[in-house]
Amino acid sequence: MTGGADGADPGAADGVTGNGAEDRTGAGAASGGLRARVRTRDGWAVQHAVLTVTDMTGAQVLRVEADEQGVVRSGQPLPQGAYTVIATAVGYAPAASTAMVTASGRADLGALVLARQGGAELPPPGPWTLDPMHSTVAASAQHLGMTSVHGRFTEFGGRIEIAQDPEKSSVEAVIKAESINTGNAMRDQHLRSGDFLDIENHPDITYRSTGIDAAGPDRWTVHGRLEMHGVVREVDLDLTYLGSGPDPWGGRRAAFRATAELRRSDFAMNYNQVVAAGIAAVGTTLKVDLDIQAVQGESLPF
Repeated sequence: MTGGADGADPGAADGVTGNGAEDRTGAGAASGGLRARVRTRDGWAVQHAVLTVTDMTGAQVLRVEADEQGVVRSGQPLPQGAYTVIATAVGYAPAASTAMVTASGRADLGALVLARQGGAELPPPGPWTLDPMHSTVAASAQHLGMTSVHGRFTEFGGRIEIAQDPEKSSVEAVIKAESINTGNAMRDQHLRSGDFLDIENHPDITYRSTGIDAAGPDRWTVHGRLEMHGVVREVDLDLTYLGSGPDPWGGRRAAFRATAELRRSDFAMNYNQVVAAGIAAVGTTLKVDLDIQAVQGESLPF
């Protein structure tokens, strides 16, 4: 397919040749072509990914590049039928999917997810050090039964020990309770008080894993013991491995995302203020979100 060969529709022609340009206001862009959004596994746009489309004979019929938002829009209609779409981008493993083009000549693929190159291969065994500069330890709680208040801890560290058998790996982390930051000084001081974290008596929040169970090729349930506010409880983390690769400092990094839910009452943080209609000012459940980068080795490169 060469669409736009007569030069009358350069946008459609560019969509075929791969530079991603098109006439987004023209009738051709609205009536047919390929639509997709290329994303990482945690939802970020993959800029300038390339989608290659082949028909059932294996012949290439379209090659188009995503824009800076990871969006693919091709104004070139395709004949009705089934096609294979291969998404590629530098630093990511290729991903293939099937597109069904309707009689309108259009196919909407929705979100295409690319994993980091090396994402299917687990990090090399040995020690890995958490990098606080490029990691986030965050928590959120409901406020007045309507919205959520978000906070994060700015001082923390830890170590991951990757074993030959991934299920025998372990993790330890220490968080400085006084480093809580919700963006409001008055609220942060209250959170540091005896009503909540009680940093004078319990300056550290610690987590030590006790076991790991596989939940998929790149997902695990991490069992561990969380000590906070002087109370120790069993807490599970839902962990996803996001891949590994080299960094600008000559080292190697691995990325993980983990989530958990905690009940404040489990850690003797029972403070609450009830407002009108019996609605609690602060929710009883905390949602924990961890975005972690770890550097291979016993120490950080800086």
